[in-house]
Amino acid sequence: MAIMPEDKQHKEKAALGSDISQTEEICVSKDGMRVHPQPTADPMDPLNWSSLKKHTILGIVMYMYFMFTYVTTTTVPSFPELQESLGISYSQVNWTVAIPALGLSVGPLFWSSLADIYGRRIIFLVGTVIAFFATIGAAVANEYGGYMAARFFQGFGVSPAATVGMAVVGDLFFEYERGQKLGLWVLAIDTGLLVGPIIGGFIDLVSAEWIQWLTAILFAVLLVLELAFMSETLYPRNYMLARMPTDISRGADIEKSGKHRDDPAQVELRRTTKLSMLNVQPVPGMRHPRPWDSVVRFIFTFKYPVVVIGVCIYCFAWYWWMLCVITMIPAAYVQYSPQIQGLLFMGLLLGTLFSEIFMSGRLSDYIVTKLAKRNNGIRLPEMRLWLAYPAALLSAIGLILWGISVDRAHHWVVGQIAFFLFGAGIQMGNTVTASYVVDSYPLQSMSMITFYAVLINLSAFASPV
Repeated sequence: MAIMPEDKQHKEKAALGSDISQTEEICVSKDGMRVHPQPTADPMDPLNWSSLKKHTILGIVMYMYFMFTYVTTTTVPSFPELQESLGISYSQVNWTVAIPALGLSVGPLFWSSLADIYGRRIIFLVGTVIAFFATIGAAVANEYGGYMAARFFQGFGVSPAATVGMAVVGDLFFEYERGQKLGLWVLAIDTGLLVGPIIGGFIDLVSAEWIQWLTAILFAVLLVLELAFMSETLYPRNYMLARMPTDISRGADIEKSGKHRDDPAQVELRRTTKLSMLNVQPVPGMRHPRPWDSVVRFIFTFKYPVVVIGVCIYCFAWYWWMLCVITMIPAAYVQYSPQIQGLLFMGLLLGTLFSEIFMSGRLSDYIVTKLAKRNNGIRLPEMRLWLAYPAALLSAIGLILWGISVDRAHHWVVGQIAFFLFGAGIQMGNTVTASYVVDSYPLQSMSMITFYAVLINLSAFASPV
C-alpha cells in the first residue's frame, strides 16, 4: 500500500464526503487505486485481523448462508411421505418449500437495522437459536398448520445470513477483495439449495422427521461455532480514523498527519473483541439507525431504477426458475426413489461449483480490474455486468435442454448436462447481481443487499403459483 499525494487526497475527500473527512492519510493499492474501507493501525480493526481469523468468520457466515437454503429444499425428496403424514395434496406440499422463503424475505427487514445497532454477532446467535427451536417444532409437528408455522420461523431465524452476513463480509475485507468473497458467500447459498435434497433423499430412508432432526443438529453445531469463533465485526471506523493514523503496515506516515493521533491502546472505547460475549447494548462510537429504518430504506430503494430493474429481472425472470425446477423434480422423475431423485441434483451442484471456481467471483474481479486500468484506475459497477451475458445464455440453454429431456423421456444423463449448464449460469448471475448492486451504492450496501434478499426470496415464495 501507499499514501496519496496531498492534492489527490483533497479530491478524494471532496468526492467521497464525510466518510473519510476526518482522516489525513489515504491508503491506495500498489496499482494506485484507493483502498476502501480505509484501514486503521488498530489491532482490533477487523481489516487487520489475521487471514485465518477472517476466513474462519467467513466460513461461519457461509455455513449459516448454506443453511439459509438448505432448510428450504432438504425436504423435497420426502414430499410423498409429507403428503401422507399431513394429509395434503401435491400443491400444498409445494408450499412447504415456499413458506420458509417467506420467512427468509421478511427476516432481513427485521434484522438489518438491529445488526447496525447491537452488532452482527448477537443477531447471528439469536437467529440461530430461533431456527434451531423452529426446526425441532417442524420435526414433531403432526398437522399442516403447525408444520407450516415451524417452517416459516426456520426461514426467519436463518435469514440474518443474507444481509447481516453480507455486512460481515464488508467488515472483514477490502472492496477489491469483495468479488471473490461475495462469490464464496453466494456459493454457500446455491450449494445449500442443491445439497439439501441430496442429503434429504438419503435421510428419508430413516423417516421424513429425521430430515428435520438432522437439520436441528446442524443448527446446534453452527451455534457452537458462533459462540466459540465468531468475534464482533461491527467497527466504529470513522471514530477510530479520527483518532489514529491509517495502518502503518500499509504505508501510512504518521509524521504527515499534522495533528496528534492516539495510540490504539489509549482509545477507551469497547469495540469488536473487547465487547461482551452476549452484547445487548448498542455498539459504542457509532451512529445507530432506528430499528425500523431497514423497512424505510427498503421502500426508498425503489427510487434507484438501476438497482430495481437489475434485481427484479434476475429474481423474477431468472432465479425464479431455480426453485420451480427443484420442486418439479419429484414429479419429473416419479419412476425413481427419493434417494435417486436426491442424486439427480448433482448436475446442478457440479455446475454451481464449476462456475464459482472458474467463472464467477475471481473472473468478475479480473474483468473489473482489467477494465479499470483502461479507465484511468476508476472502477465502475457496470463493469460487473459483462459476465451476465454468458451467464444468461448458459441458464437459458440448460433450462430449455432440461425441459426437452423430460418431455421426450431422454436418458437422465441429458438432464444432468442441462442441470450443469443451468446451475453454472445461475451461480454466475447471482454473483454478478450481488456484486453489482453493492458496487453501485457502496455507502448503502446494507440497503442494497436487503432489497436483493427480500426480492429473491419473494420470487422463491411465489414459485408454487
